[in-house]
Formats: sequence, C-alpha cells, structure tokens
Amino acid sequence: MRLGALVGLFQGGPRHDVGPDGRMALSDHFREFRARLLRCLLAFVVAFAVALYFRHFLLEGVFGPYEDAQAKLADGTTEATTSGAAAGLMLWLKLAGFAAVVVTAPYWLYQIWAFVLPGLYAQERKMTQIFVAVAGPLFLVGVALGYFTLPVALEVLIGFNPEGVTNLIDFNDYLQFFTRTLLVFGLSFNIPVFVVLLNFAGVVKGRQLAAYRPWIVIGTFIFAAAATPSTDPFSMCLMAVPMMVLFFASEVIARLNDRRRAREHARKLAANGL
Repeated sequence: MRLGALVGLFQGGPRHDVGPDGRMALSDHFREFRARLLRCLLAFVVAFAVALYFRHFLLEGVFGPYEDAQAKLADGTTEATTSGAAAGLMLWLKLAGFAAVVVTAPYWLYQIWAFVLPGLYAQERKMTQIFVAVAGPLFLVGVALGYFTLPVALEVLIGFNPEGVTNLIDFNDYLQFFTRTLLVFGLSFNIPVFVVLLNFAGVVKGRQLAAYRPWIVIGTFIFAAAATPSTDPFSMCLMAVPMMVLFFASEVIARLNDRRRAREHARKLAANGL
C-alpha cells in the first residue's frame, strides 16, 4: 500500500471528470502540479547523482573558458582560488546541480507546458506540442552559445585589472558567474517560443507583436547588452541576433495562427446561419 501511494504521488491523475474544454477541479490541478513537481525533482536527483560521478570531467568543461582567457592574458594577471574549509565540497555540489538543471531542461520545460496543456483545445494541443519539443533544444543551443562567448567575456573583464595586480578569482564566484551567464543565454532563446505558446493560448495576438515590433527590437538589444557579461558588441550580437530571428519567426507563426482562428470562427458563424 505504501508503495502504491508513493507511485500515486507521481501519477497525479484527475479524480473528477474532466470537461470537454480541459477544465479540471481545483483539487485535481493541485494533485497534477504536485505530481509534475515530484517528477522534475526525481529527474533532477538522478541527473545530480550522475553529475557527481562525472564531476572531474564537468570541472574541466567549466574551467575551460577561464583557462582560454588566462592563456591570452599576461602571466600573473589572474589566478583561481578557493576559500573556506567547505569550499571544495560546495564547489562540487554547485557544479553537479548546475549540470543537472541543464541536462534535465527539456524534461522540466515539457512538464511546465504539460501542466497548462489541458486548458487548450484539441487542435491547439497538437500544434503547441511541436513548439514544446523545440523549447528544450533551443535552451541547449543558447547554453552552447553562452559557453562559446565566455572566454572573450572573461578576457575583457579580467583585462580591466590594473597592471601589476593579480586578480584572484574565487572559483565558487566564478561558477556562479558561469552558471548565470549560461542560464540567461538558454532561457533567452526560449522567450520567442513562449510568445508562440501564449498566442496559441489566446493571450497574445500577432498584430500586437507587429505593433510593438520596434520596441521589442530595442528591448532585445538592451536585454542582450545587460545579460552578456562582457562589454564587447560581439557577445551582445551573438545573443540579440538569434533572439530577433526567433522573434520574427514567432510573429509569423502567430499571424498564421490568428488567420486560422479567424477562418474557423467564420465557418462556425456560417454554419449557424449568422
């Protein structure tokens, strides 16, 4: 019985009848949310354990951008350190946690949207599932681009250090900087995907995106300038340009979906003799 109850926590199926429009009782929504949250936590724990096992391999990957930047700077300009008795342990735990978040991103992104999915109509569910499948790979592409820009960013930032002064970088601080940069890149690449999903949910219209297009372009470059760790325009454009391409694609998709909805609405009115 205890095992069955534990399995039931991860299933979270509705106990009441679900309406034709996907509406569920409030208690069923909470049960589903709990089940999906537990699934995400279980996936994270498994990935965390695997990441701890391969921690030395992960450390080489995380430390790589810093070593590339260090090789291009003058000798003695910078040096990585740790401080505190528990610094080494915290380093491994943070490293494994970050790796688990990135690896399980496609799964927890799917769980987020699957929680919203029952509220959509059948046709919208089929079309949005395609875009949900794109969200995970786009997140990983953003992370990869962030990793690619890190050596340049570190070289620029450490280069501001006064001559003759050694820049001591606490590795835990560096790991936070590394994590924040890659997560920002990854999540920023999913913003256009969520715009499309909001359009399919009826929250955002294609004409609204077109009306605010100039401000969205300006806002994207401002966001990229603030989010990228370095001051060079190369890193900013590497984030902003793909985001703009994805945004324009999302606007086209939103407009096509609005036209489809308008045609369906006109057919229903004609069928009802209105």
